[in-house]
Amino acid sequence: MPRKIRLTPVRLLVLGYLAVILIGTLLLIIPFASKIPGSASFMDAFFTTVSASCVTGLVVQDTFTHWSLFGQIVILMLIQIGGIGFMTVVFLLLRLGKRKIGLKERTFMQESVSAPNLSGMGRLTTTILLGTLLFEGVGAFILCFRFIPDFGWGLGIWMAIFTAVSAFCNAGFDLMGADGVPFASVTRYSGDPIICLTIPLLIIIGGLGFFVWQDIKSNRFHFRKYELHTKLVLIMTAILVLLPTGIIMIAEDDLPWKERILSSFFTAVTPRTAGFNVLPLSGVGSVKSVTIFLTIVLMFIGGSSGSTAGGIKTNTLAILGLSVFSLVRGKRSVECFGRRIDETNVKNAAQFVTVFMTLIVVGTILLCLFEEHNPAFAEEPVSVTAALFEVVSAIATVGLTTGITPSLTLGSQIVLCILMFLGRAGCMTVMLSWKTPSAPAAELPMEKVRIG
Repeated sequence: MPRKIRLTPVRLLVLGYLAVILIGTLLLIIPFASKIPGSASFMDAFFTTVSASCVTGLVVQDTFTHWSLFGQIVILMLIQIGGIGFMTVVFLLLRLGKRKIGLKERTFMQESVSAPNLSGMGRLTTTILLGTLLFEGVGAFILCFRFIPDFGWGLGIWMAIFTAVSAFCNAGFDLMGADGVPFASVTRYSGDPIICLTIPLLIIIGGLGFFVWQDIKSNRFHFRKYELHTKLVLIMTAILVLLPTGIIMIAEDDLPWKERILSSFFTAVTPRTAGFNVLPLSGVGSVKSVTIFLTIVLMFIGGSSGSTAGGIKTNTLAILGLSVFSLVRGKRSVECFGRRIDETNVKNAAQFVTVFMTLIVVGTILLCLFEEHNPAFAEEPVSVTAALFEVVSAIATVGLTTGITPSLTLGSQIVLCILMFLGRAGCMTVMLSWKTPSAPAAELPMEKVRIG
């Protein structure tokens, strides 16, 4: 008799994302979802749905010029669900329906947002939803001051709402094709204070994470009272914004000062992990090679755990950095702010980064193989740097591209879809979903292996 498959929280999380992708694909393949009815192929709809629900931003068709208003609304809904997590939406619907939320539902919600414990799930859901509406609403209101004068009332308001949601959810989808230049992102606004400050601030707030919001809400601005997680996130975020901004300002020295400052700040923030770009990443007038390399590094790091962002996460990097620092100091445990970090956290961080890097290497190799004989790149073959950039952008759910995405072969698109899904659902989460409970085995004899 076949063994019954248990629907664990991890498995439900993976199945939930797959269900969202399936529904989104079916909606986008409807003829009136595209501006030329029926012009969207299954792969176009599938790739766009995966990118939107995984809040990535890589596109094979320009969002404004290809998709109708219905298609754009579907994409926006997928971005919103992917940003706050589908279990948050389910949890909200249960509360609105005044249905009793039991231990099972709370466990699923805990797994969805990576909460440390089951207590306070209702309060956390309220914080997530109210905070999301507040920040997206304020962001859309500010962006209206730029988009309405440029595109008129109706389109301007819609673009402001779409861009604010996309930025806060760290998605990177845009409607700038309305300007007549598809795939240009917000490059026309290089040096514009409203765009270059509002979008990055929405990205930063969305990338801090729901637990950080709740901690700041509870303890206001008393830094000493914050949890260690919040302290590490805030410090790492500040470092990863200020330091890259300075480096990019030095590298992009051919820009006027005002444009250089604003564009450098924008370019330093968006790789973690939004996908908007205010400076061209390819073609004439593109950024310097050091900016491209720094962008890859920032995409790899990403935002913070329990947020709308991807990447290995700032707290993972902080824990690995602290473990190296403890080794140099001769400490037996990893310590920070008068606290000892659990050894399991250090082990999990190392395992996660190893899996993440392995997927990047495999993905880059596959892209290079698939694109070697692609006629679209006959004049200039896809370089390893371009393939690496695309792969890191996909698995870190960023959405930045050097411009090769629309011309990729079917094999490469499938690889990117898999990477986007793994990046949003979580590499370790997907791996654990296949794990079946088993009785603990006896420990084997221990033997040391030389390292370094």
